[in-house]
Amino acid sequence: MGRFFEALKKKFRGAPPPASADFSAIESKLGYHFVHIERLVEALTHRSTIGELKPGDERITYERLEFLGDAVLALVTADFLFRNFPNEDEGQLTKKKSLLVSKGVLAKKAEEIGIKEHIILSDSALRGGVADQDSVLTAALEALIGGIYVDGGIENARTFIEEKILDDIEDYLEHRDHVNFKSVLQEWAQSRYRSYPRYSVRSTAGPEHDKIFVVEVKVGGKVVGKGRGKSKKDAEQMAAKEALHAARKLH
Repeated sequence: MGRFFEALKKKFRGAPPPASADFSAIESKLGYHFVHIERLVEALTHRSTIGELKPGDERITYERLEFLGDAVLALVTADFLFRNFPNEDEGQLTKKKSLLVSKGVLAKKAEEIGIKEHIILSDSALRGGVADQDSVLTAALEALIGGIYVDGGIENARTFIEEKILDDIEDYLEHRDHVNFKSVLQEWAQSRYRSYPRYSVRSTAGPEHDKIFVVEVKVGGKVVGKGRGKSKKDAEQMAAKEALHAARKLH
């Protein structure tokens, strides 16, 4: 880590540092001051930078911290829901958790915090707008959670998650446009039946540029939902939504 951090400092020497090097600004946005600034640098470093390293430079990206942060986020969110929704069963809590830690919600939270301008990218990735991708915003946010956890422990990570991610939970739970129905159905199917949903295209209609897909989803060998959409992905989401609606009537 030391050589990488030194290389980063050399990169900006003699010129005004770009936003990605303004660590006090990102710390202010996060509401957390890093004891070991190397952890913050690691959490912000996209893998595209590997291509710009010289022989002997340390290969640091946010991927390991992303892995850890994902687990910390899941734990803190599950604990938060368990404490704040005492009358809901496992299935209801699972649906809420799946929504709150979904890529769509986390990407929006990353945008609200203002993480994008601080992600450390290669020059080509920066020009290509890589930081605008939901997957990158989500990964960086999870890596920052992992970085806070390693640097300051679980309580600092919990504070960050509850203040920056779970702060307006009711709004997200009320407006279900953010729901990833496939993710919710998968967790429900694993919990109830110890199996995974299986999707298949049953038919298509319309010209190539305006096709409509009809998809069905099975759980445990039985058809539990059907959906239509202008892409397989959209049709699968609608099939999962119908399956969850049917499941709520049964349980």
